[in-house]
Amino acid sequence: METMKMGMLEHLRKSHQILFPQNKSSSGANNNYQVEAGDGDNGDSTIPHLSPLTNSVLARASKILAVSVQELQRRFDIERPEPEVDSQQLVKRTRNFLEFCCYQALHRVITTRSDYLSDSDFRRFTYDMMLAWDSPTAVVPIIDSPQNETTVSSSQQEDKGEDEEEDGWSLFYFTTTSMAVQVDDTKTVGREAFVRIAPACPAIADVITAHNLFDALTTSSDSRLHFLIYDKYLRSLDKIIRAAKNAPGPLISNLQLAEGEIILDVDGTVPSQPVLQHIGISAWPGRLTLTNYAIYFESLGVGLYDKAVRYDLATDMKQVIKPELTGPLGARLFDKAVMYKSASFAEAIYFEFPEFRGSCRRDYWLDVCLEVLHAHRFIQKNNFNETQQLEVLARAILGIFRCRAVREALHCFSSHYKTLLAFKLAESLPRGDRILETLSSRLALLNAIPIGSPNAKRQLRLSPVAFLTLRQLGFILQKEVNLDGEVLAFGDLWVGETNPLEIAVKQSISDTGKAEAAQATVDKVKVEGIDTNVAVMKELLFPVIELASRLHRLASWEDPFKSMVFLVLSCCAILRGWARYILPSIFVWCAVLMFVRRHFSKKMPLEAFRVTAPPNKNAVEQLLTLQEIIAEVEGLMQTANIVLLKLRAILFAVVPQATERVALLLVFIAAVLAFVPFEHLILLAFLEAFTREMPYRKESSDRWLRRLREWWIRIPAAPVQLIKQDDKKRK
Repeated sequence: METMKMGMLEHLRKSHQILFPQNKSSSGANNNYQVEAGDGDNGDSTIPHLSPLTNSVLARASKILAVSVQELQRRFDIERPEPEVDSQQLVKRTRNFLEFCCYQALHRVITTRSDYLSDSDFRRFTYDMMLAWDSPTAVVPIIDSPQNETTVSSSQQEDKGEDEEEDGWSLFYFTTTSMAVQVDDTKTVGREAFVRIAPACPAIADVITAHNLFDALTTSSDSRLHFLIYDKYLRSLDKIIRAAKNAPGPLISNLQLAEGEIILDVDGTVPSQPVLQHIGISAWPGRLTLTNYAIYFESLGVGLYDKAVRYDLATDMKQVIKPELTGPLGARLFDKAVMYKSASFAEAIYFEFPEFRGSCRRDYWLDVCLEVLHAHRFIQKNNFNETQQLEVLARAILGIFRCRAVREALHCFSSHYKTLLAFKLAESLPRGDRILETLSSRLALLNAIPIGSPNAKRQLRLSPVAFLTLRQLGFILQKEVNLDGEVLAFGDLWVGETNPLEIAVKQSISDTGKAEAAQATVDKVKVEGIDTNVAVMKELLFPVIELASRLHRLASWEDPFKSMVFLVLSCCAILRGWARYILPSIFVWCAVLMFVRRHFSKKMPLEAFRVTAPPNKNAVEQLLTLQEIIAEVEGLMQTANIVLLKLRAILFAVVPQATERVALLLVFIAAVLAFVPFEHLILLAFLEAFTREMPYRKESSDRWLRRLREWWIRIPAAPVQLIKQDDKKRK
């Protein structure tokens, strides 16, 4: 066995040396090696024991960077020294090297080109990165046969959009014999690969919402991402970004947007899908526009739109945005509206999104409006400077673009998946405040460390990546922005590491999973019917009910001997001051019971709680039961109101004699509370309550209670006058 282990370790060590050889003589011609369009025949660029796809991705990355794979390998070895060799470390180090090359290649592309999303080869390249990350090493030996040496088939791009340009030469693919890869379209990408690669391009994904984006793209594919879905999503994203960048001229002129204000979405332009604005009982169709600073509504006049009304989202005016019911003439009939309320408007404004089935339009607009509002509140809370504010708004803008892309490409609405909007998600997730705190701490480091400092290498990764991405895509958030030092859009990912933002997101996802699992058990044990719920509650409270019934039997003196023993023991405990330890003793006993169950019942599943179900009732019987319960509740409320009104009458001396007696009684009680020890008061109260049904006191106690009820009945209630409120709404 020892010989076999030593042999396996030696094999892994040799494989690791072949995979990551020490480039002792990396200077000279090799340093200046650049892969040209026709120079793919260099066999030195192939790394043994890597999968063909991984070698292809590395070769394409080296071509984009104009640096040989060997030079990239040398730089990686310098930045990340060689760890201990084992099978897990070998795969991990291979993935780290792949990330190192891919991140730099993506950075080069997104900072030098503005049309990379429309390039079909770029979309295939990023997808191949994920496939290579999933399976970085070769499972079977690499066989260089002419049959397998083919480039990506043109059939994989049969879904190209009309706006994609074909120039006959691609930066991401080139003719090669030694690096040829036959891509299998049946291969799919897993969650971890998507989360590690996609956020490296801020336009494609965000670290906070990458998991939710993957779930949205794989709703119908068993949590595996197919290339056709990924490609369709990116083409839709590119289409939306181009449309936002080239917004219609009349729309912008009519809105009179401020500097740096970007139109994020428009609705109500199609007659069959209007947007109705409700103010009071009036409603008017129009066009609704969302920007990164406000909501605009333009009422539809005679063939033209009126001047837009601006509803601010950037200024702190106690804005409230929430779903609401609305309908004709102010009737609350349809759950298809978004309410906007702020201190600058006297009454709430409702935007209704009529549709025949569901409320998908309303839910989408509610999400995107809340995302902009939460982004501005995040800025106001942390007092960010100009660069940090632009980065926050850029993250919100890109998130809305991604949400629109998923919605339009896959016809999948926000009710079918978790939100793709980072700030709205952080407001609803468990530990979402930790995510925002981590993001705030990272934004505080934007360009805060000089380039010559020891932490300069890490500082290069803390640049305003979302803002730089938007600027490279052609959006102008601000004409002049002072960015201190060199800024490089590496994204929120670190090679081979998990940055604090990813840690916060993973912790939140873990807590969300636990909360969802717990909620699933809650949904499972919910029962229907008033009688059934009452039966379950009685069984659950059986120990408390049984204890109360035993105490009641003792207080009723059904068994005088037991009652007398309990009375004597209780009086002794009260006089000796032991009463204060009753509640702590109960808590300690419960804790010990839980610890015992925890220690001795680790693997024993909890038995189902057995409840005897009451007889089934039809709908009419259930309605009658509900009516009886409502009548009982109403009776209790009436009794409570009468008690309060009679106390008001006593307080204001409606009956002078009763008021004098109550006042003297209160003075006596105050004197007793001031001068009698607390233990004696507890003893007197216990004796009075427990001996009330005692045979020697029962007759006198009943007589005193009867006199008290008669006295209470003779006290009148204070008068009440109901005033109807005038509900005059503006037409």
